[in-house]
Amino acid sequence: MNSHLRNRFDLTGKTAVVTGAGRGLGQAIAIGLAEAGANLVLVTNRTSAAETKSSVENLGRKARIVQTDVADRSKLPTIIDAAVETFGGIDILVNNAGIIRRTPAIEHAYSDWQEVLDVNLNSVFVLCQLAGELMLEQGSGKIINIASMLSFQGGINVPGYTASKHAVAGLTKALANEWASKGVQVNAIAPGYMATDNTEALRNDPVRSRQILDRIPAGRWGDNQDLIGPAIFLASSASDYMNGHVLCVDGGWMNR
Repeated sequence: MNSHLRNRFDLTGKTAVVTGAGRGLGQAIAIGLAEAGANLVLVTNRTSAAETKSSVENLGRKARIVQTDVADRSKLPTIIDAAVETFGGIDILVNNAGIIRRTPAIEHAYSDWQEVLDVNLNSVFVLCQLAGELMLEQGSGKIINIASMLSFQGGINVPGYTASKHAVAGLTKALANEWASKGVQVNAIAPGYMATDNTEALRNDPVRSRQILDRIPAGRWGDNQDLIGPAIFLASSASDYMNGHVLCVDGGWMNR
């Protein structure tokens, strides 16, 4: 790869905030951004994101952990404040944190509905606002929202999750319409069926698991590593003319 092309994907000196960075997709994305040169603010509601932080620092980058529940709107400004205090600003925001509740719609508790929306949608909107204000002031920035195959489809027994992920796709497009001309790119990644905690119930169901695999042309569940390349692309200058796009990383699921 020649140096000019390499520079298009280089994130050296950039500051990235990744929510849900303690494990799974968020952990992989955070480490991938560090591999491309970025320093990280690692947001987690778990007791520790020490493993992610160690991996980032072993790559020669800097990392700060912010332990908070993104469902608590009052705590969200502390995430952006941490980026400014530690690294002087924010260049990349990855809204990855998400939860799912599986029950038939007729039995779906309102508390589950509200909790899913608070984590999967409301936190995304508020963090986009907070980070977007700084990015608009500096005339540059990259926001990557994690959508889903259920940004396009209805799913089964997951009404709250489906509603939240449809909304994430719509919000991504709405913000892109306002901010693209001001140097801020807002895009989304829609992972396919990934081998994560959220899909454990599906993978353990032999009938449903086979139904899913039979529809994926790649013939396998996705892996955390499958999102690293797309995330680096959308976080880098290589994607400067992409705005409001929902990028499916799904092994071909949407083709069928």
